[in-house]
Amino acid sequence: MKALPHDDLNGCTSLLKKQISSKSNAAENIRLKNRSGTTKILCVSDTVDPLVYSNNIRERFRDIDFIISGGDLHMKYYGYIVSNLNKPLYFVFGNHHLKHFERFKKSSQSTNSLQNSGYSIKNYFGSICIGDKVIRDKKSGLIIAGLGGSIRYNTGRNQFTDIQMYLRIFRLIPKMLIHRIFHGRWLDILVTHAPPYGIHDCTDRCHVGFKAFLWFMKMFKPKYLLHGHVHLYNANKKRETDYLQTRVINVYGKYVLNL
Repeated sequence: MKALPHDDLNGCTSLLKKQISSKSNAAENIRLKNRSGTTKILCVSDTVDPLVYSNNIRERFRDIDFIISGGDLHMKYYGYIVSNLNKPLYFVFGNHHLKHFERFKKSSQSTNSLQNSGYSIKNYFGSICIGDKVIRDKKSGLIIAGLGGSIRYNTGRNQFTDIQMYLRIFRLIPKMLIHRIFHGRWLDILVTHAPPYGIHDCTDRCHVGFKAFLWFMKMFKPKYLLHGHVHLYNANKKRETDYLQTRVINVYGKYVLNL
């Protein structure tokens, strides 16, 4: 059997890749068009909001599709939200309220038999930790990644240097690449606790943002980066900023995102 010339072989391979990508993107576009209405996300972070923690939560947020948290909240607060709205809640841990942090963390050195077996609790208080993970919400089809923690400012838990945050990002790339191939995009939403460097951050060491997030937005182009960590005591303080193709939103307290 006569072998194909090298140029023809490359041409066939390139054509096949384009056809696979085209079919995948077309299927994804059809699925997105068939979605009924707008996806509405309740975002919370850092402080208990009285409009959320209230007797009217079901009526006030009855049309919410799911909940996202930027961290630094008690797990029982998540349990209250989920038990009332009966919707998925995806969250990352911040640098405070880490009582249940180990429950969601795999550790080969732990004496806990569940963790020794490689099992990690993913759903606790009705909530799913997406720290260092890439997930796809079943109902909306939105691709969401999570990177919790803050910049390292002391010896506390869940704090990282910029180099460490880059390494965490690199570990997400294989999963995001799969979504890029089959869904035509790396991700839709990046959920973090800390803000990007120079966007919504502060000058004190604890609240300095990550330069790694600027690189992430440039490379992977999420539609949104949702963060907390920086408290908005002033109602007039800027909450939303556009950076390249990404809208960065501080979801401190409560924020409803319509997509």
